[in-house]
Amino acid sequence: MMESTHVIRRPILTEKSTFGMNEQARYAFEVDRRATKDDVKAAVERIYGVKVIGVATQVRKGKLRRLRYGWVQERTSKKAVVRLKEGDVIELF
Repeated sequence: MMESTHVIRRPILTEKSTFGMNEQARYAFEVDRRATKDDVKAAVERIYGVKVIGVATQVRKGKLRRLRYGWVQERTSKKAVVRLKEGDVIELF
């Protein structure tokens, strides 16, 4: 089991995730790649004090980008979309 503050890196705030927050009680976070769904669930419940119903994770492979000085591999990241119990809200801003 990982430390809660190390599991969740930052919330993802895009148009699509903001719609999910407001309409479906789904919140998106960038998480540590080694974290499991159980780790993410425990971390969100501990940090924000809400009840998590479901967790969906997605690993995004880093792309190879061409820059002025050659090719660079972006880092691979993991995203977790967390669904909360009816009525629970996380205040991100």
